[in-house]
Amino acid sequence: MPLADIDTRILTACKTAGRQPDDVTLIAVSKMQPDTRVVSILEEGQRIFGENRVQEAQGKWPAFKDRFSDVKLHLIGPLQSNKVKPALELFDAIHTLDREKLAFKLVQEVQARGICPELFIQVNTGEEPQKAGISPQEVDGFIKQCQQLDLEISGLMAIPPVNEEPSLHFALLAKMARRNGLKGLSMGMSSDFESAIALGATHIRVGAAIFGERNTPA
Repeated sequence: MPLADIDTRILTACKTAGRQPDDVTLIAVSKMQPDTRVVSILEEGQRIFGENRVQEAQGKWPAFKDRFSDVKLHLIGPLQSNKVKPALELFDAIHTLDREKLAFKLVQEVQARGICPELFIQVNTGEEPQKAGISPQEVDGFIKQCQQLDLEISGLMAIPPVNEEPSLHFALLAKMARRNGLKGLSMGMSSDFESAIALGATHIRVGAAIFGERNTPA
């Protein structure tokens, strides 16, 4: 789907929800996409991209950043503690802060660098055993713990279970963010970002709707 069509859908969703389009950040999820596809979206003007793995991003984004100005990169996949340093060197935002060990490692590296990326706490709203994220019952305490460590938390992130109504999980995430005074809501993907916008999403992560399915000919 052309990037312009995605922008139109965002505008329509914002208008319906009584929101300003500037309050919603589109993250083009470029993980596992061929370079030719990524370049084509860059040439259309998109400058905010999401990657799942630090190593994959290291292999392609330094060259893209040299070629295209003002690129912002968001880590939307799991972050291993031993990858924190390279992640902070490359990413402008991390959406997957999900455990105490990672928080402590981030504090060490942020203090050494003097710069902190945007940080989102990942919440496992469906309490799925195979999925990363803080449980809903532990969110308030973990937010306070991170703030006591002087980590500035921008918001919360969630990936709803595939077989459940996503709007229920978006509403839950928004409720948790409100009661903790957090404005950022990273939620909504290709199939449900309009619903996420209606429920307050500030960052939507759209991959297939922009790039098509992964690992197909460009």
